[in-house]
Amino acid sequence: MNDVLREEKKFAINAVDGVVLKSRLGQVMHGDIHNGLQGYTIRSLYFDTPDDSDFNDKVDGLEIRRKIRLRIYDPKSDFAMLEMKQKQGPYQRKRSLRLSREDAEKLCRGDYRPLLGYTDPFAAEVYAIMHWKCYRPKTIVEYLRQAYVAKENHIRVTIDSRIRATEANFYLFLENLPMYPVLDPYKMVLEVKFNGFMLSYIKDALNCVKRSELSVSKYCLARSVSLGSQG
Repeated sequence: MNDVLREEKKFAINAVDGVVLKSRLGQVMHGDIHNGLQGYTIRSLYFDTPDDSDFNDKVDGLEIRRKIRLRIYDPKSDFAMLEMKQKQGPYQRKRSLRLSREDAEKLCRGDYRPLLGYTDPFAAEVYAIMHWKCYRPKTIVEYLRQAYVAKENHIRVTIDSRIRATEANFYLFLENLPMYPVLDPYKMVLEVKFNGFMLSYIKDALNCVKRSELSVSKYCLARSVSLGSQG
């Protein structure tokens, strides 16, 4: 299991500023090895309770809340990452565990028993939560990401675009999954993650563009299309 605890801030920026910011960040930070020319694709299947408690906790702004998801980077992949993000005041804790494709496919169908076959205590914890609270697949979210990193304070800056979703099909590995946009195509989501404090030269790069702090998550953006509210 991988366990990360850090501060995380989200902002909305326009596409033009996104291009400017990518250029500035590329001069002062290392690009993620997966970036390529256009970035890399992330696809996540989010789970929630029958009464959408995780969604509503986010909408209500609770200080302690969580999200559970399966994440892949390629529909042809032979594995998926099981992740749980927990909001703890200003910090986000993210724990993740690699699952085989076969086991991940069963989770996509609402069968969580494969988690009992993993020795990591995190798998048993997620199984208990999902079984006890009757978690079910709710939505798949996909987007294009470009990421920049600095080893100091574990700083990671990401710019996400082409955010799309579906609630009609929960098969995470389907290559041509029909999806609809959930964010204005001329807007991007900027995420800034760090431990301790942000370095001044990265702050200066970020300050070159206009940005507004964003409280909404990509999961909530996707659910808001069908539920008719944002949070």
